[in-house]
Amino acid sequence: KKVGVNPRELAGWLAGALSEADGVASAEVAGPGFINLRLEASAQAKIVNAVIDAGDGFGHSDALAGHKINLEFVSANPTGPIHIGGTRWAAVGDALGRLLSTQGAAVEREYYFNDHGAQIDRFASSLIAAAQGEATPEDGYAGAYINDIAAQVLAKAPDALSLPEAEMRETFRAIGVDLMFTHIKASLHEFGTDFDVYTHEDSMHTSGRVDQAIARLRETGNIYEKDGATWLRTSAFGDDKDRVVIKSDGKPAYIAGDIAYYLDKRQRGFDLCIYMLGADHHGYIARLKAVAAAFGDDPATVEVLIGQMVNLVRDGAPVRMSKRAGTVITLDDLVEAIGVDAARYSLIRSSVDTPIDIDLALWSSASNENPVYYVQYAHARLSALARNATELGVVPDTGHLELLSHDKEGTLLRSIGEFPRVLKTAASLREPHRVCRYLEDLAGDYHRFYDSCRVLPQGDEQPTDLHAARLALCEATRQVIANGLTILGVTAPERM
Repeated sequence: KKVGVNPRELAGWLAGALSEADGVASAEVAGPGFINLRLEASAQAKIVNAVIDAGDGFGHSDALAGHKINLEFVSANPTGPIHIGGTRWAAVGDALGRLLSTQGAAVEREYYFNDHGAQIDRFASSLIAAAQGEATPEDGYAGAYINDIAAQVLAKAPDALSLPEAEMRETFRAIGVDLMFTHIKASLHEFGTDFDVYTHEDSMHTSGRVDQAIARLRETGNIYEKDGATWLRTSAFGDDKDRVVIKSDGKPAYIAGDIAYYLDKRQRGFDLCIYMLGADHHGYIARLKAVAAAFGDDPATVEVLIGQMVNLVRDGAPVRMSKRAGTVITLDDLVEAIGVDAARYSLIRSSVDTPIDIDLALWSSASNENPVYYVQYAHARLSALARNATELGVVPDTGHLELLSHDKEGTLLRSIGEFPRVLKTAASLREPHRVCRYLEDLAGDYHRFYDSCRVLPQGDEQPTDLHAARLALCEATRQVIANGLTILGVTAPERM
């Protein structure tokens, strides 16, 4: 409308100009004003050089350079093994950290160790009951792991049960929590998830940081007294109600630790704090943003991602019982059932706001229906192709990429060229599942290319420039798949 012509006429002008541009094979008008643009094979194939030159760094950018991001995830209570919901965050959080790093961000992965409060008291009571051979308290924790830890506490402190009540409880609490956390860290490490920082909730209280944070909030005028308690004026910043910070009995409310922890993060210089929380924490979104605003910070510096439930399925029926943990399925159970790679991939593959069912038979199968097998098999097939090429004396060569003119070659070239955009989008949206879906599409494009385009000479056939160009395309494809799997924390096998 602005130039006074109809869309199809304008498209004709643009197509004419584009058809004269370097690297454009054709530009044709279609429909009411669309333009179908086709690149010359040589222009399209330049992506092969870009991938091979960049290697492990292909797809990376500086889009988030200069940003210091705190990424807190898992943060499970040290009262039992990591359950399946926490395992989802262990996979997704680690992948998101890797993804943000590819875009230039300085990412610090943090585990907030909830070792303060009523749940720790119940944990200690459960250990004491197990050590004394008594039934689990009504509100306690059950499972074989409780008996194991109780026995280990007694091995470390043989006289624990003969100590005065307060000392006995503190002994079982301190040693039990330490043993449980050691187990949690070991399970996460075996799962491929490690953290840069472990922060203890208890330290927020014992170090005086809770008192310091409340004092800071008093200075802003956002703290007030009512009914004998100390309140934070969070409703002024979008929360549904004000929050008690210090209860009428003088004890800190749970949010007091959260307030001190937020301030601690900001004092460490992070310009963005990402919290990854479970499905029952929706209320924390407004609450944490209100805490940031109460300190005078932009609420946008706080992001809260909420993960939905995970269910395991075997033979069409839900799996509900853990061998070690009693009533919950754990990280160790999932890894034992399908392995680390399949466990990570299955948990990352779906958007975190979607509940997922993990079919144990499917994810442990060596079939193309298993998404992680399908992608890993493509990488193994490409690696085998490179080994066979070496035996035949065929060397990948980017000097004749203009020969890559087959439709399936063009599709594969466009697919690998999408990788940087996929990473940038996935990082900006905090959606590492996009990398999984991209890799599956890329693997499919490669398998179809391989079925249609012979890469290596057969019989007495001599190697040609086309063979060398196709081999270079295959190496670029292998590199992109490897880079994507690395972001997911999944291995890229050379043999399967």
